[in-house]
Amino acid sequence: MDRDGKQIRVGVDIGGTFTDVAMEVGGMLHSIKVLTDYSFPENAIVKGIREVAEVAGANLAEIDTIIHGTTLATNALIERRGAKTAFITTRGFRDVIEMRTESRFEQYDLDIVLPAPLVSRDERFVLNERIGADGTVLKALDLDEVDVLCDRIITAEYESVAIGFIHSYLNGTHEKIVRERLLSKKPGISVSISSEVSPQMREFQRFNTVCANAFVKPLMASYLNRLVGRLAEEGSNCPVFMIHSGGGIISVESAVEFPVRLLESGPAGGAIFAAHIASSYGLDQVLSYDMGGTTAKICLLESQTPKTSKTFEVARTYRFKKGSGMPISIPVIEMVEIGAGGGSIATVDSMRQIRVGPHSAGSEPGPACYGRGGEHPTVTDADLILGRLDTDEFAGGAMKLDRHASDRAMRQDLAEKLELDVATAAYGLSEVVDENMSNAARMHAVENGKELSEFTMIAFGGAAPIHASRLCEKLGMSELLIPAGAGVGSAIGFLRAPFGFESVRSAYSRLSRFEANTINSMISDLIAEATSFVRSGAPDADPDLECTAYMRYVGQGWEVPVSIEVRDYADADGTLFRKLFDEQYERFFGRVIDDLDVEIVSWSLRATSRVVPPQKIGKIGKAAIAVARGTREIFDVQEGAFQSASVVSRQDLKPGDWIAGPAVITERETSTIITASREVIMQADGCLLVRIKQAA
Repeated sequence: MDRDGKQIRVGVDIGGTFTDVAMEVGGMLHSIKVLTDYSFPENAIVKGIREVAEVAGANLAEIDTIIHGTTLATNALIERRGAKTAFITTRGFRDVIEMRTESRFEQYDLDIVLPAPLVSRDERFVLNERIGADGTVLKALDLDEVDVLCDRIITAEYESVAIGFIHSYLNGTHEKIVRERLLSKKPGISVSISSEVSPQMREFQRFNTVCANAFVKPLMASYLNRLVGRLAEEGSNCPVFMIHSGGGIISVESAVEFPVRLLESGPAGGAIFAAHIASSYGLDQVLSYDMGGTTAKICLLESQTPKTSKTFEVARTYRFKKGSGMPISIPVIEMVEIGAGGGSIATVDSMRQIRVGPHSAGSEPGPACYGRGGEHPTVTDADLILGRLDTDEFAGGAMKLDRHASDRAMRQDLAEKLELDVATAAYGLSEVVDENMSNAARMHAVENGKELSEFTMIAFGGAAPIHASRLCEKLGMSELLIPAGAGVGSAIGFLRAPFGFESVRSAYSRLSRFEANTINSMISDLIAEATSFVRSGAPDADPDLECTAYMRYVGQGWEVPVSIEVRDYADADGTLFRKLFDEQYERFFGRVIDDLDVEIVSWSLRATSRVVPPQKIGKIGKAAIAVARGTREIFDVQEGAFQSASVVSRQDLKPGDWIAGPAVITERETSTIITASREVIMQADGCLLVRIKQAA
C-alpha cells in the first residue's frame, strides 16, 4: 500500500509489439505502453512498472499485487521454440499425435499437409501397460522396463518429459509411478502427466495437451523465476499472479506446473475487461474487439459473460481454418483470433491482390514508421499515411513516427507493384485488414447463431479504436463503446478478474443407470481441486461454484453443456438430469429425440472468488459540443476522400460533450477515429459512445 493506505495493484500484459502496464491506486488508474523485449520479456515489465509508478507517484516497494498475462507460451508453441521433449505412452499408441483424428480440414485439397506433431516420432517412447475403459488395470507396469526407459531418456538429456497413457483420465496410477521413477533417477527433471494436465477423454487432444505443457514448461519456469527475481531486485517483493486462459487468476507456482493454462491469457484479460464494461451498462449482447500490434481478437458476450469452451486450437496453419492447428484441451474463453494488428505486414500476391498478415513486424524491428529498421508496410504505416495517427503525438509523444519511412515502404512494396499512388495503396491495405476482421466476426457470429446488428461493440487495444468505427459500418452495428484506458484494456481486465480455476474430468455414465454416489464423489473431487487452486492465491476465499455436465444421446459424437446445481444427488435424480438435458438440447436444436438414452461424458467445475460488481450506469445524451484543439486531414472510406477532421483531446471531454465525425479523439495509448457517418458522446464513466449520427 502507498503512504496514504491505498492498495496498489498492477496488471501487466505482454503482447507481440507492446507490453501494457496498468496501475490502480485506490481506484485511480494509471497506464503506459512500452515496446516488448523479445529476448528478456521481464525487462519490459520492470521498465513499464517503473515508469507507471513514477506517473502515479508510487514506488515499487509499495505495490501490493502484480497480475500478469503473457503470450510467451503461445508464441513458443507457434515457433516450436521450447524444451527438448520426450513423450511416453502406451504401446500401440505411439503415433496418435501424428495420425490426429484422420479428418481433413480442407476436404478438396489433394496436396494437404497436416501440421507436424510437437514431438517427433524418434522422441516418442512406449511402455507395455494398459488401463481399461472402466479405469481398471488390464496390464500392470513392468518396473524393470520403466527403469530401462528412464535411463534411456536421462542419457539422451531430455529437458522435459510428457507422459500420456490410454484411459489415464480414469486412473492415473501408472503415469504417477513413471513420474516418480524418473524423478528418483534425475531430481528436478520437468515431468508432465496427462491425468493432471488434462484428465479428459479423446486421446489425441489429451496427448497433444500434455506434450504442449511439457514443451513450454522449462521455458515458462525460467521466465517466471527470472521475473520474480528481477522484481525483487527492484524492491518489489509482492506476490505475482498469472491470468489463465479461462479468465481467472492463479499463483505463479500453479502457472509453472501447468503453463499450458497460460495459452491465450492476454486475450482472456481483454474479454474480462469487456464483460466489466458490459455489466456497467447492462448490455446483454456484446462483441468484444481487441486489436493490438500483432493480432486481433473477437469474442461474443451474452448476459455480460464471455462464451467459453473446453478446447481450442493453437497455431492454425491453413488460412486460419478450423482443424489445421494444434488442439489443446483446457478451459478457455472462446474467441476468434486473426493475424491482423498494427504491425501486420502487407504484401502483393501473384494475383496482384493485397494480403495483410499473418506475419508481423512486432516490436523488433516494428513498422517502418517506428524508425527501428522496419522496411515493409504495415497497418500502422497505412494509418499514419491516412492521417489517423499523428507523427508527434504517438504514445503521448514518447515515440516520434517517421512519415517518410512509411511512404517509402508503401511505395516500394505496394504502390509501385499495383501502379497506385501511396495514399490509395494505404487505403487498400486498410480496407483489406478491416474486411478480414469483419469476415472473422461474421463467421464467429454465424457459428454461434447470432445476428451482429443487434450487438454493441466494445473496442480496446492500441489499434482497435482506430478501426472500430469502420468495422461497425461493415457489420451494420449501430453502437460502439471505447472504454477509458482502452489502449491497455487487457491489462486493466487483469485487475477485474477473480481468483478462479476450472477443473475438468471425463467420467462416463448413462442416465438409465444413474449412480448418485459416483457422481457425488466426482463433484466432490472437482470441488477440492478447483478450490485448492483458488485458495493458493486467495487463502480466505469462499469461492462461488459452477458445475457443468457434458451430455449427449448415446451414439452421438459431441456433447451439449448442461449446468448442474452443486449439491448431493440421489439415485432418483436421474430424471432431473434428463429434464435438464432435454431443455438444453431443445434450446440448441429445436427438438428432442424420444426413447433414446443419454450419457454423461465429462464434467467441469469452476470455482471463482467473489468480486465487487461494477456500478450500474446509464447512457447519457448530448449536452455541449466539444471544443476541438485543431483539425487534421484524414481519409474517410465511405466518402472516398481526405476530409478535415476535428481533433479533440480525450482528457478535455466532460460527460455529455459530443462531436460529429469525421473526428479524432486523442489520448496517450491510442486514438479513436470517428468516421463521417458517426458521432461520439462522452459518458459519465469516461467511455466514448460512438453511434450513427442522429438528428438534433
